[in-house]
Amino acid sequence: MENKLICAEVITESGIAFGTSGARGLVEDFTPDVSAAFAIAFITAIENAFTFDTVAIAIDNRPSSYTIAQACATVLKQRDLRVVYYGVIPTPALAYKAIQDGMPCIMVTGSHIPFDRNGLKFYRPDGEITKADEQAILASNASFEALPQYLSELHDNPDAKTAYSQRYLSLFKTDALKGKKIGIYEHSSAGRDIYKALFELLGANVFSLGRSDEFIPIDTEAVSDEDKQRALNWSKEYNFDAILSTDGDGDRPLIADEHGNWLRGDILGLLCSQLLNIEALAIPVSCNTAIELSKSFKQVKRTKIGSPYVIAEFEQLGEQYSSIAGFEANGGYILGSSIDVNGKKLAALPTRDALLPAILLLAEQEPISKQLTKLPNRFTASDRLQNFAKEKSLDLIAELEKDASSFLVKLGYELEYTVDLTDGLRITIENGDIVHLRPSGNAPELRCYAESSSEEVAKSLVMATFSIIKA
Repeated sequence: MENKLICAEVITESGIAFGTSGARGLVEDFTPDVSAAFAIAFITAIENAFTFDTVAIAIDNRPSSYTIAQACATVLKQRDLRVVYYGVIPTPALAYKAIQDGMPCIMVTGSHIPFDRNGLKFYRPDGEITKADEQAILASNASFEALPQYLSELHDNPDAKTAYSQRYLSLFKTDALKGKKIGIYEHSSAGRDIYKALFELLGANVFSLGRSDEFIPIDTEAVSDEDKQRALNWSKEYNFDAILSTDGDGDRPLIADEHGNWLRGDILGLLCSQLLNIEALAIPVSCNTAIELSKSFKQVKRTKIGSPYVIAEFEQLGEQYSSIAGFEANGGYILGSSIDVNGKKLAALPTRDALLPAILLLAEQEPISKQLTKLPNRFTASDRLQNFAKEKSLDLIAELEKDASSFLVKLGYELEYTVDLTDGLRITIENGDIVHLRPSGNAPELRCYAESSSEEVAKSLVMATFSIIKA
């Protein structure tokens, strides 16, 4: 008798849930049957809206990712679907190739979270799934057969890697980065085998740095002190024009200027949008207010944190403007419309991407630090309080929503303030300083974002906020 499993039951029992972008959980909870349940639930959630016979899969460099991909591929073949496996590549490379070919895809990645956790990102043939799609996956009553003990091997197809590189090579002359000396902090990034070759083909002198056979979780919103020092040391030793890195699955960029100072992701997004002459932006509420203060855009729409919320605004913005884009505080750049770059068409890519802002910034003749001086004088800082239960975060936010005055007094403010509940609790103080608290969507962490006209004040606000909370 066939051993039939129901997707919703398997997923519920696993405890794995969707965060701001994708399903995330402990590796031990991503059993083959759980991975299979998510894959089947995803396919059944979209099959009435799209026609396809092939599903694409790719992975990051986590030790657990290949087995999860095997499980997804095995169960999809139960439904007579063809599977094309693109191996270890960045998430935007997989999404771009799948969108071009009109097929859905699954990316096995936990992005920036530690290697004892992993995740799945899902893309319809037209781009990222919506929050409604997520709910349909979690509630799916589709069934599948329990997977066999031994899963078949997967064989790499290089086409997505090639297409992603060509997307950007086709926009620029072969000497676009001539004379530039660039360091690539490779660590365990899924794109590490693409970036060096790509930048060399554009004329740059490229150095590989910090490559690791062990998975290293790089969070572009909370760069570690160790990685900050690494960039300063590398810059001093090699005299780089810039250092490029990404998070684990290559959809969030991390760029350091010629002095080895890492840029904030939303500032990078702002510079990129100016260079592309974008008319309208959708950005999360946590982004730097320098975006509006720059007066570079006809409209800036602020959303909840997470690329699905940003992308959801594109349809409405697209009715009014010809060039639209979005980005997040983590730097992931989302091109919402096709645009002209250097007289050539760049197709929309409605998912986070690390390469576009990096190449555009480096192709400029001015040093990065000089480009930054033209922006409004606003600074942000952020960090996370790890192992902080979501229930505690929600209780804290509920308390501050009622009255944050005593909390602000402890921070040194006796001023009026306003509260924004778009996502978490964002307190804007009368003098313009901002403190924003938000529980992580996929880990037991409390994130704090701060903004001020002084970089030192922004950093101190984050530290002081966590000190108060701990006390």
